[in-house]
Amino acid sequence: MVLEIRNLSFGYNKKRLLYNNFNLEMKRGEVISIVGESGSGKSTLFELISNNLKPLDGNIKRGKIAWVFQDPYSSFHPSFTIINQIKDVASLDGLNELALEMSITKELLYQTPNRLSGGELQRCSILRALLMKPDLILCDEPTSALDNVIQLDVMKILIKYLDRVGILLITHDIDLANWVSDKIISID
Repeated sequence: MVLEIRNLSFGYNKKRLLYNNFNLEMKRGEVISIVGESGSGKSTLFELISNNLKPLDGNIKRGKIAWVFQDPYSSFHPSFTIINQIKDVASLDGLNELALEMSITKELLYQTPNRLSGGELQRCSILRALLMKPDLILCDEPTSALDNVIQLDVMKILIKYLDRVGILLITHDIDLANWVSDKIISID
């Protein structure tokens, strides 16, 4: 198991719970999508899984986590090169092979984020996440800022590495969720 949630209850207001006895099990090789309207609690679930918020009740067991965020420009510091920001959080073991597979050139790695396109930078986010050697990758709308062709490329890259990780995906794109997911959870 890369993630096990048992009887999770949480709400910012105890009279209006976002989650009441919520359960979820996830294993390596699995993609589970969380869909729902804005404000329904999708990102809150990720904050609970990351231990940034404490549940009112229940427990969460998880392996090592990495994140891929919606806006790749906000997930990298603008003043430092991509390679330095990867080195800050991950081992560089396997960097060259993984970068090559993801069409990330050495030149790109030595650029600052503002020199890269959104698609290039999102691929670098995925590269950084994979080099962290997580059990679980939390993907918060990782393709919503990208055009359709790049969205498809980014998701193909992510699912290519399912032998290493489980992926929990937040998305508003039901077509994407239907295409990529083993299971879809709708949060109302």
